[in-house]
Formats: sequence, structure tokens, C-alpha cells
Amino acid sequence: MYKMIVCDLDETLMNDDGSLSKKNAEAIQASTAKGVHFVVNSGRSYTSFQNDLETMHLRDQPNEYSISYNGGLVLENKNNKPLIVNAMPFEVAKAVFEVGASNHDAATHVYTQDKLYIYNPVADDSSYLKTRGVSFEIMDTPDFDQFKNQNIMKVIMALPTVDERKAMRDAVLNKVDSSKLAVTFSSGRYVEFNPAGIYKGSASVQLGKLLGIKPDEIIAAGDNSNDLPMLKAVGLPVSVANGIDTVKDVAKYVTKANNNQDALAEVINKFVL
Repeated sequence: MYKMIVCDLDETLMNDDGSLSKKNAEAIQASTAKGVHFVVNSGRSYTSFQNDLETMHLRDQPNEYSISYNGGLVLENKNNKPLIVNAMPFEVAKAVFEVGASNHDAATHVYTQDKLYIYNPVADDSSYLKTRGVSFEIMDTPDFDQFKNQNIMKVIMALPTVDERKAMRDAVLNKVDSSKLAVTFSSGRYVEFNPAGIYKGSASVQLGKLLGIKPDEIIAAGDNSNDLPMLKAVGLPVSVANGIDTVKDVAKYVTKANNNQDALAEVINKFVL
């Protein structure tokens, strides 16, 4: 019996327009009524998906949980109480940021524990964030020292092509020791940098351990490369139909439906209800 579902948001649970379908919400409610934890596991900040948790009947609920920042922060939904904080060392985050800020084609995001700041925002990225309910503050200068006394969860760059994102990864790794970073790609637009060893999968296992849930008792659903560590860490890895090939390759189940066709309802009805 599966006791927890950890699920990516964008391009997995959510429709392309950023909305949560009625069928997915109802299936989630039915699974939690059976005592199965449904855990949003997103690269985004928890502040951006509170309305979606409301629709799932999980907002501000005790003994229900969320994971943000690719595993950087694990919360209990009640009062958004931090349980596990996997922050970046300041000097590492600063070095990553400086590489991003030097590229004038990149929108460089800095996620603190509660806020998103963007240096050099670009229109396409800002529009994408708006559809996801993500708010941010614009950094007018590349002065990273303003974050010295804050928890920095991750630093990411939005770039339009795969080649540009890979080049950004390589540029960062030329400056920062690769042993200090976890690097992933997401949403066909971002290259993401977390602290070494921190992934969606590591946080899923950490939360499971707190709840007395074994990895084999967890379902994980995703679509992109930042979901791979999560899928590899659990008993039942699932790819939605629109997942990239490497995600489908590690999945034990690939949905017939894509993210616009209630894919998570398909998973829950098949394996939980």
C-alpha cells in the first residue's frame, strides 16, 4: 500500500495554463481521505501554490506537507511551518549568481526562504511566472550581499534554448566546484542550482523518514529532468505522457493522459483508490 504521493506541479499536475483541473483536485481529496499524504514537490516557492493547496483541501492543514525549491525546504502546511531547511552556503550562491548576472540574455532568479528576486527579468519568463501565480521583486543591481543574512534556497537562470542552458551550467561549474552543487533543468526554460545533495528525491526521503514512510511506500510523479532524483528515490516512479524521454525511461508507469488531461487522477485511481 502506498502511503505518500510526491508530485511535481508544472507540466505534471497543472494544466499548461497553470490551472488545476477539477478531476485532479477531486482525486487528490479522495486519496487524502484514505490517509495517503499528497505532497506537492516543486521547484517553486510554497508561496506560489497556496491557492492550489486550497483547492486540494490541503492548505493550512496539520499533518499535511509540501516541498519547495527542488528539495530546499520541507514544510508542514499548517502555518507553513518549516521542518527541514536545506539552504545554500552564501559564498556558493553568490558565485553562481555572479555567473548568471554576467549573461545579459539570462533572467537570474534568487530564491530566499520566502521570496523570489530576479536580476534582469525577461518578458517571456515573467509572463510564465505570472500564469503560475509567482510574484517576485526586481533586483536593480547585482549586489548579492543583500542576502548575506538570509537563507538562500536556490539560484536559477531562465534561458530560451537548451544549448544556452547547458552553456550556463558549464560556465557555473567552471567557477564553482561541482561537488558543492546539485544541478538540474526544468520546464524547458531553467537551469537550476541547489546545494550539493539536495534534490526533490532527497527531500522526499527526508520527509518520509519523519513520517515513518519507507521509500517503497511512496509514489512520485514528474515530467522533467529535475524530477529524476525524485523518481529514482521511490517505490513507484511515474511519468506523465508528456514527460521527457529520460523521465519515461526510469518510470515504472507512464500515464496515458498528459498534464492537460488529468494525468494525476489517472495515477491515483489506478494505484491508490
